[in-house]
Amino acid sequence: MSDKRELKVAAIQQTCSHDKSVSLATSERLVREAAGNGAQLIVLQELHATLYFCQTEDVAVFELAEPIPGPTSEHLSALAKELGVVLVGSIFERRMNGVYHNTAVVFETDGTLAGLYRKMHIPDDPGFYEKFYFTPGDATFNSGENGFTPVRTSVGTLGLLVCWDQWYPEAARLMALAGAELLIYPTAIGWDVTDEPDEQARQLEAWVTVQRGHAVANNLPVIAPNRVGTEPHPEGIGEGIRFWGNSFVCGPQGEFLARANDADEGVLYATIDRDRSENIRRIWPHFRDRRIDAYGEILRRVRD
Repeated sequence: MSDKRELKVAAIQQTCSHDKSVSLATSERLVREAAGNGAQLIVLQELHATLYFCQTEDVAVFELAEPIPGPTSEHLSALAKELGVVLVGSIFERRMNGVYHNTAVVFETDGTLAGLYRKMHIPDDPGFYEKFYFTPGDATFNSGENGFTPVRTSVGTLGLLVCWDQWYPEAARLMALAGAELLIYPTAIGWDVTDEPDEQARQLEAWVTVQRGHAVANNLPVIAPNRVGTEPHPEGIGEGIRFWGNSFVCGPQGEFLARANDADEGVLYATIDRDRSENIRRIWPHFRDRRIDAYGEILRRVRD
């Protein structure tokens, strides 16, 4: 009999609707499928309850935001409890009037809120006008002042980060230093459909490579669920965004454990060896050899 400490995880890649109830029904169907196939940790993509509304700046969109607890969090909580899984979801959070966050939430197997993470890095690019909607995160649930604090659960300590955070090695490293056993990146990223195929390929490869790099540099598995499908521009300008899917799970040396395609909705499964990070760190001791005495200037915006 194997004495490995194995964890079966699922990353959900889905299309979304302008109708929140339809999107959440899709999320629930896929979560149920994952739980039925033995997943213990199930991770949904960024902003899975709505279309990706950040293609434009529209004050009416703030009506989609919810408090925590609120309808979506209570729905996810009940689902986690019923199925006996740890469930990671995503909510457009209304923290107070005028303060809104892009928030990842984690529910324990008994439905309790194990923790949350408010997206720290907020992009503002053509088609991704997130600074209009989201206030940068400050602190995770029950973590005091440090926004990069992992969430402890019955299946491990989860280093939650969200989408644009995935481009920053500092975020992954701070989660790892605080004891994260997994890095999780719920994501909504895609192509401008007018880009040339070669440019699309470069963007996708960069997205995959940087996250695999965080796995290697920190000797941690990575779970990265991304949305899929084409969402039109709300004002009919251009052709919208084609979300590129390619959700994946990789191990602590960046090795692919599972990877989805760029078109199909579904559940991606992988089995993670929870002892592998410890074993890898014994032969690749990145943390032992860090020159923390020499890194002070990383806190400066630029080095003059």
